Amino acid sequence: MFVTFYDCVLPGLLAYFAHRTLDAQVAADLTSETLAEAFASRRRFRSHGDGSASAWLYTIAGRRLGRYLRRLRVDDAARRRLGMERIELAPDDVERIESLIDFEHVGREVRQAFDGLRSDQREALRLRVIEGRSYREMARELGCSEETARARVSRGLKRLAAQLDG
Repeated sequence: MFVTFYDCVLPGLLAYFAHRTLDAQVAADLTSETLAEAFASRRRFRSHGDGSASAWLYTIAGRRLGRYLRRLRVDDAARRRLGMERIELAPDDVERIESLIDFEHVGREVRQAFDGLRSDQREALRLRVIEGRSYREMARELGCSEETARARVSRGLKRLAAQLDG
């Protein structure tokens, strides 16, 4: 179900960040962070009718964007104190960079690679990478040793990388 939601919201969410940051890499990073946070907190979401899932997602996105902008202001103040000039990209440069990235294709590839993992590896990666659980918590939830939980994460990441590199 989340995969269907992901497919529906990815282009709009990416455009939301791209238009506000004018930076393709930042837009991609904020999009992935937002979707990861949404996935991790999906059990807390309660639907209240049409559009509530999108509203919930864009609330998360707005908070992510706010954190990014605050961090940018702090970095900018530090740069000015040091007397460093900011490198500015022209709108044409931004468009050229964005045209090199097929975000939908990347999202589909990652989803397909993730879906291609063994179920125990998918679950281990979900718990460790997406939800940020400790290996101790993972082992308890998965009913295995910490070493086994570590091995599942390691093997899952290796297989995921191999599928994406292939």
